[in-house]
Amino acid sequence: MKSSGSRIALCIEYQGSDFNGWQAQRRESVTTVQETLETALSRVADQTVRVHCAGRTDRGVHANAQIVHFDTDKERPLDAWVRGSNALLPDQVVVRWARTVSKDFHARFTALSRRYCYLIYNHAVPTALLQGLVHWHYRPLNEQKMHTAAQCLIGELDFSSFRGAGCQSNTPMRNVHHVRVTRRGNFVLVDIQANAFLLHMVRNIVGSLLEIGAGDRDPQWLAEVLDEKDRRKAGITAPAAGLYLLEVGYPSEFELPETDSVLSFINSATW
Repeated sequence: MKSSGSRIALCIEYQGSDFNGWQAQRRESVTTVQETLETALSRVADQTVRVHCAGRTDRGVHANAQIVHFDTDKERPLDAWVRGSNALLPDQVVVRWARTVSKDFHARFTALSRRYCYLIYNHAVPTALLQGLVHWHYRPLNEQKMHTAAQCLIGELDFSSFRGAGCQSNTPMRNVHHVRVTRRGNFVLVDIQANAFLLHMVRNIVGSLLEIGAGDRDPQWLAEVLDEKDRRKAGITAPAAGLYLLEVGYPSEFELPETDSVLSFINSATW
C-alpha cells in the first residue's frame, strides 16, 4: 500500500465453531476468520486488503475483542468499515469498531497483553444451547483449589510444560499477569492474562487445572509440572470450545476504545 495511506484498526468479535481458526490458509476447502474478514474488507475498499491480528486463534476458539489492523489508500468513513463490512460478513463475525491509528501501531507487535477466558459448564447434564461455546465437565469442580494452584503461574516463567507441539515461538518464556478461577452458578471461569501465549498454552493449563478441580491431583502438583518443563507431565489439552480471546491491551497513546466483554454478561447474570 502507499505510505501516504491510512492505517485502520478494527475490533472483531467472532464465534469460531465453524471456522478452521484465524489464519488464512488459501485453500478453497478451508474457511478461516482472516479470509472471511479480508474478503469483506476488500469489497468495502474496492481493493485487496490484508489484515494483521493481535493473536492467531485455533480452530473452534472464539474472540470477544480480536484486534486487527490494515493499510489502505482508499478514503472511507470509519462507519463504512463497520457497517459495510458487517453487511457482507456472516453472522458469526462482527466488526465492533474502527479507528484510524498511526503507522506506529501494529496489532501484534505493539500489544502489551492478551487476556483469555475459558468457560466451563460444570453440571451433571450437558447444555444443548451452549454447544460449541463452553466446555462441559460433568464431575464437580473445586474452583478454589484450581485458583490456588494457578497462582504458581504468575510471573515471567518457562512454560515449556504447557507448550503445544509445533509451537514456533523462539522462547518458552512468558509473563503471566494474573490467573483467576471463579464460579458463577454452574459456570467455572478461568481468566488469564499475559504479555503473550505459547501455542495451546491456555488450553494446556486448563487441562491440568481440571484434574486439580476434580480431585485427581493436589494443588501443588501444578507447580511441580511447571518446574519439569516437560509437556508430557501436564494434563490434557482442554477442548477449544470454551476458549475466548477476551481483550488485547495497548499503550494508552493509541487511544483505542474499551470493549464490553462476555465476562460482563456472565458476571451480571443470575444463574
